[in-house]
Amino acid sequence: MGTKNDKKALLEGLFVDMKKAILGKNYELSVSFVSSKRIEELNLIYRNKKEPTDILSFPLSKKEGEICICLPIARKEAKKFGRTYENFINFLFIHGLVHLKGYDHGSTMESIEAKFRKKFKV
Repeated sequence: MGTKNDKKALLEGLFVDMKKAILGKNYELSVSFVSSKRIEELNLIYRNKKEPTDILSFPLSKKEGEICICLPIARKEAKKFGRTYENFINFLFIHGLVHLKGYDHGSTMESIEAKFRKKFKV
């Protein structure tokens, strides 16, 4: 049975692989794990929604962006979607990466996400 550090290393490796597959190896990405309070503040500032969310993506340029993930909200949301917590984090990460690629919610984005979920067994 793996330790918490083993799982963390595997997750970090998977995040890097996902990032390279979706955005390319030269894309500079910052990932932050933030509190429910902080993600609510960011959601209000950038989306004018006064509620916490599980993930926010911020494209800074064509080759640079940031993703903020709220783990407590993601844990709650995972249950709603019938996914394990770890699987849902990967699901969210792919979602955020596809947003950084320039896609908005809709059938095209869903199709692209499905392709990468299949590739990474998410």
